[in-house]
Amino acid sequence: MLDGHLLLGWLSFTVIVHLLSAPGPTSAYFGLTGNEPLSILPLNSLPEEVTGRAHHKLCDRLRLEKKQRRMCRRDPGVADSLREAILMSALECQHQFRFERWNCTLEGRHRANILKSGFKETAFLYAISSAGLTHAIAKACSAGRMERCTCDEAPDLENREAWQWGGCGDNLKYAYKFVKDFLGKRSNKDPRARVDMHNTNVGMKVIKAGENTTCKCHGVSGSCTVRTCWRQLPPFHEIGKRLKQLYETSSKFGSSTNEATGEGEISTGRNQQQQQQPPPQQRPSLPGLTPHIPRTMNLLHIEDSPSFCKPSKYSYGTAGRKCYKDKNCDAICCGRGHNTQSREVTGPCQCQVRWCCYVECKQCTQREEVYTCKG
Repeated sequence: MLDGHLLLGWLSFTVIVHLLSAPGPTSAYFGLTGNEPLSILPLNSLPEEVTGRAHHKLCDRLRLEKKQRRMCRRDPGVADSLREAILMSALECQHQFRFERWNCTLEGRHRANILKSGFKETAFLYAISSAGLTHAIAKACSAGRMERCTCDEAPDLENREAWQWGGCGDNLKYAYKFVKDFLGKRSNKDPRARVDMHNTNVGMKVIKAGENTTCKCHGVSGSCTVRTCWRQLPPFHEIGKRLKQLYETSSKFGSSTNEATGEGEISTGRNQQQQQQPPPQQRPSLPGLTPHIPRTMNLLHIEDSPSFCKPSKYSYGTAGRKCYKDKNCDAICCGRGHNTQSREVTGPCQCQVRWCCYVECKQCTQREEVYTCKG
């Protein structure tokens, strides 16, 4: 059984992934935000070449909602992009939380229970899923793996006459439109659905904010009389790092019902206790709730997260987890202390370059200590 640790091998790796069929005709979920039994998709080689209708099988394996399946089947490149998005999101989630009590445990019941709640971890899963999908689709367009999109033409670049377009930019415009259509809309009357959609949008906005323009100069002696430029998305690790920062500063919200309208409202937990609300300009909001309040890039959560220290419906707990002395053992082990084991490790050392490209190394054995949390 998987414990949420990042699983990487020398030649192959597997990661838990799943897509949830939509609970209703106006909403759809993707990636790590499903709560049905999990599937395992191995990635022990490059994506298989898609010929004819072979991609339909992968679309079916992903168990998509009806509209999503139709979008997946109409372009052979979509299926592999969806798979890449899921794997990329899962691995990045596990990477960002590898030193935390919750290490992005993706086993079915744990993930499902987190998604039923409204924790900071829930917000991160929604954001990383939409970010992964947006990133994968934009990259697939520029790589020529999609039939319905190509490179980004970037017609709004300044000084176009001097910035002769070239290269092949990541097509974020198409990716944005695709993801919006693929995920659909959710009920505006359900406060929790609004929070989930907000966090989904934050993931997409982080991708957009990270886009930059890359240029190369052309001319005599590097005079740069003409520049060839294209737009490019950052590596997904940078996106994951930014979303982890937003996770750390996530804003807490609670849901209540407006007795006059019968519709859900969003207010901070502190305000609920005080039975009053601060001035509108000081209170974060979700799109569509209070039009006079600007949108926020903060991730939003409704409930305080559990400690994740002991086994529960949310995680396996931290007993037996590897930690790093003087770095995170105290936090991860929840005050229970840690065990220390000593082992011998053999590896290359004292390497020297011989001739043009030959590296000669000795094999050295040294002892290292491994720390694990007590039960």
